[in-house]
Amino acid sequence: MTSEEIKINVEKALEEIRPFLQSDGGDISLISIDNDTSVKVKLEGACVGCSVNQMTLKSGVEMTIKKYAPQIEEVVNVVQ
Repeated sequence: MTSEEIKINVEKALEEIRPFLQSDGGDISLISIDNDTSVKVKLEGACVGCSVNQMTLKSGVEMTIKKYAPQIEEVVNVVQ
């Protein structure tokens, strides 16, 4: 899979996840994909202060991204 295909697939995964986050007042943005293996995202809105955002990131976001792009090894939330 090329870097561009990986980006497209990660975006598809985020589109699948986004409605669930938005229903709770949150959102997610893709920041970068490093070395075609590490995805950096930014949780937004209600997700920022949510006590379960790490669980959401690992069990929901990371699992969905890996379904679309199996070579992704980690998903990291960038706190700004």
